[in-house]
Amino acid sequence: MIRPQSRHSTRHRRFVFDSPLGAPSHFFRKGAAIIELAICLPILVLISLATIEACAMIYLKQTLTIAAFEGARIGMLPGSASLNVEAQSTLVLTDHGVTGFGISMFPANPAALTKGSYFRVNVTAPCAPNSLIGGWFYAGKTFSESVELAYY
Repeated sequence: MIRPQSRHSTRHRRFVFDSPLGAPSHFFRKGAAIIELAICLPILVLISLATIEACAMIYLKQTLTIAAFEGARIGMLPGSASLNVEAQSTLVLTDHGVTGFGISMFPANPAALTKGSYFRVNVTAPCAPNSLIGGWFYAGKTFSESVELAYY
């Protein structure tokens, strides 16, 4: 059944369709909006949290690369020891808030490098302890970055 919304104004007639229960349709439209919100809001929150988590992991991977490079750079200095390489990489990692990391290098003693040889530093860190949201997506995964420089 169609009836005019306002009985006083004949100039602008808007019609409201009655529902089968007799309630005006704007009540059903409000209910549809609440259901749409209930369905879409969790999806939008999940996408937002996943984006934050992905950015945190990109930041972790970049931090590992910087730490490996800084360690390799120190290893290239004449007379440097493995403790110097580990200290420099550890300094970068702790400044960036990375936990549970590991540092390895090849050869183990950078003082034994000869001209034309390569020095590699590998830095690893688990994803879950370094996550902002709890690591539910990256649980059990470890990132590893390696930098190799030539000694000249």
